[in-house]
Amino acid sequence: MSGKTVSKILITGVHGQLGRALAAACASRDIEAEGRDIDTLDITDAKRVSGWIESSRASDVVNCAAFTAVDDCESDEQSALKINGTAVGFLAAACNVAGARLVQISTDYVFKGDGTRPYREGDPIAPISAYGRTKLRGEELAASANRNLIIRTAWLYGHGGRNFVETIRRQIEGGKQVLEVVADQRGSPTFCDDLATTILDLIEADASGVVHAVNSGETSWHGFATAIARQLKADVEVLPVSSETARRAAPRPAYSVLDTSRLAGILGTPMPPWEDALARYLEASCAS
Repeated sequence: MSGKTVSKILITGVHGQLGRALAAACASRDIEAEGRDIDTLDITDAKRVSGWIESSRASDVVNCAAFTAVDDCESDEQSALKINGTAVGFLAAACNVAGARLVQISTDYVFKGDGTRPYREGDPIAPISAYGRTKLRGEELAASANRNLIIRTAWLYGHGGRNFVETIRRQIEGGKQVLEVVADQRGSPTFCDDLATTILDLIEADASGVVHAVNSGETSWHGFATAIARQLKADVEVLPVSSETARRAAPRPAYSVLDTSRLAGILGTPMPPWEDALARYLEASCAS
């Protein structure tokens, strides 16, 4: 790593699971951070965005804000585009004036999902959902920042919000004996705490361009649910079902495992295995 000095980090979407984790990671490294969310900053308001960033004297702006309700994006793509796309252009323009780096958090959904090997940063992009299309537009606009880092991640879960792990836990604690979970979609579950640490590591390494960052390894949603139940020592049956049976409004990539070779090359090591990350998340959740 180059040991880049980070003077101050601005975080959008700071009330979300990743935003919270990033703010905590900054505090643990004594990095000054200032976070905003929809209650204090509407990132679709170009004037307010520019005023905040240009007066902040920050070295980096990490955009964790997003319209992430994947199924809702299908019925309201224009609203999703304003947040996931257009607003990123406002952030990029303000960063250019302020001389700050824009760190854009993107997604595996920019890929079609019909691959047979983990997707590399330079592989063809062809989103099949409104969410994927709007996040791809965000990537394109983030690239207009003179200094930019676009981090694609996937299957996020973290403390302080709704996520897949908590959905499975809630069903188990609610007394369900049989869980039906999609088994024909594969990806890499990623713990927000680990991603937050990696974001700071990449910033300090002065990384740029597109980088894939997910916990190591891969599984299906069914495999993920089975691991959650096992680690919770729950006596439940987890049945595999197809995406067609699940019937969601938005199509999901069938295979969206991300290749993290570039990340490992920059930092010298990949992110921890997803099973280890899940154990740490559950341990902390139970302790709290």
